[in-house]
Amino acid sequence: MADVRSADEQTLADARRIIADGGLVVIPTDTVYGIACDPCNAAAIARIYAAKHRPADKALQVIMPDLSVLPKLGLALPTPLDALARRFLPGAFSPIAVADDDSPLLTVRVDDSGARTQGIRVPDSEVTLRVLRAIGPVAASSANRSGNESAQTVDEAVAALGDSVDLYIDGGPTVSHTASTVVAADPDAPDGIVILREGRLEADAVRRAVREEARHGGTAGQ
Repeated sequence: MADVRSADEQTLADARRIIADGGLVVIPTDTVYGIACDPCNAAAIARIYAAKHRPADKALQVIMPDLSVLPKLGLALPTPLDALARRFLPGAFSPIAVADDDSPLLTVRVDDSGARTQGIRVPDSEVTLRVLRAIGPVAASSANRSGNESAQTVDEAVAALGDSVDLYIDGGPTVSHTASTVVAADPDAPDGIVILREGRLEADAVRRAVREEARHGGTAGQ
């Protein structure tokens, strides 16, 4: 039977231990429920892909309690994503960060040009942030079988993933089944960005923010 609990202090302590031991924990976010693990543990990352039946070419995000941990993870946000992150995070915004060669993350993707990238997010949910402050940054993906609808409740996550997860943290229903909006920087693209996936945050809102930052002399556009 799946281990489902509320986010009390004992649960958070157990979640921290499970993550440290290479286990999987399902956590609520401000968009959908996510399945999470240690982003520096190859075996744990492989467990996420196996539990979700997720194709290996699909990347995992790293979700974190705040952006101050980026340097410790060997990550940085390029222009104009740095300005957008200040505006939209915490929230349903997933910018693609640039990873240093010595980043400890095993979720970093390397493209044909050698560029090293990592999608990140800071959820706008006090329950999620409490969990992340307790367990640290985690590799994460939506808590569902790949290709199926994302889980809006812990019961939907349990139905999808069952005993492949060590602990489920119940934070109540999320606001929708819609995930975050994923955005990459591209100096050759309109507004200097590419919308890789439109989610709860509308693409038009992201593009308006880039233009406003440029007009007001912010980081974007400089």
